[in-house]
Amino acid sequence: MLQIRPADQCRYDLVSLGEIMLRLDPGEGRVRTARNFRAWEGGGEYNVARGLRRCFGLRTAVVTAFADNEIGRLLEDLVLQGGVDTAFVKWVPYDGLGRSVRNGLNFTERGFGVRGAVGTSDRGHTAASQLRPDDVDWDHLFGTLGVRWLHTGGIYAALSEITPDTIEAAMSAARRHGTVISYDLNYRPSLWKAVGGQARAQEVNRRLARYVDVMIGNEEDFTASLGFEVPDTDENLSELDVANFQKMIGEVTKEYDNFSVVATTLRTVRTATVNDWGAVAWSAESGFVEATHRPGLEIMDRVGGGDSFASGLAYGLLEKGDLATAIEYGAAHGALAMTTPGDTSMASLKEVESLVKGGGARVQR
Repeated sequence: MLQIRPADQCRYDLVSLGEIMLRLDPGEGRVRTARNFRAWEGGGEYNVARGLRRCFGLRTAVVTAFADNEIGRLLEDLVLQGGVDTAFVKWVPYDGLGRSVRNGLNFTERGFGVRGAVGTSDRGHTAASQLRPDDVDWDHLFGTLGVRWLHTGGIYAALSEITPDTIEAAMSAARRHGTVISYDLNYRPSLWKAVGGQARAQEVNRRLARYVDVMIGNEEDFTASLGFEVPDTDENLSELDVANFQKMIGEVTKEYDNFSVVATTLRTVRTATVNDWGAVAWSAESGFVEATHRPGLEIMDRVGGGDSFASGLAYGLLEKGDLATAIEYGAAHGALAMTTPGDTSMASLKEVESLVKGGGARVQR
């Protein structure tokens, strides 16, 4: 059972640890033929903190690093617009060219119909990937100031040789001070292939999983990052026999008895713009719970849907204390986030709660 620190004893409800990139979005077009891009901020771990602040109104901060140049200051401005506290951003002097440190870029096109979404990362030698374990006073953050929930994940763990050590230092301090730890496995083959591939991903993620209270991931994540095989009938978790998925969770929690909650989104990709969408979660107290399934969900931009699920799940567990309710908030928030462009959520709590209650898309006047 999750033991969550009281809000009045903590400065922050949630802190995320990870990299924030500048996303360059060609809109309806292709990166390869674009002449104009729209700029957004985004990052798997940060998106959770932003969603929890902007949609759900909780107090959040991000631990990251930026190269101190105009791109870094643009990213800071975008983060400030999202309401996330930047007090734990480390600013690294810029050498004028980016030989030793830079800010990450992510070129992402949304896809449409039979053309899938495509992402191209440009994030080598970034400031966040060089953040060291001793660059942050973790005991001050989690102890003196107080944090109810820490969120991080496998994307940040893949960025360099030292990011797993930085994550472990944060997790160790969080555990000492009674902070709930969530981790999104978020396996990305492109990030791991140059540093040891799937074998390295499993080595790192299995080590960090020992600290985790709330583990999030889809079927590929559990297989690629932790080595658990999920029986697969149609390459989509929502098509799996429920008993098989439950069996896999049984194997996972047998090895990692520190997991209080395991959660995953269910996505069947019909086209880039039509997905079946849902979620399932497990806890020892609640057993298996499943969110309202939304077949044929129309999508504008799928990037960040899983992160918005994670922020809704965290909100439900922090504020409602019930897994069945939490997973409904997570699935509804993820669905809404994918109806707008950009990595981050533009949904409101009112909209999420309306969808949780079965509300539709009728015009609001």
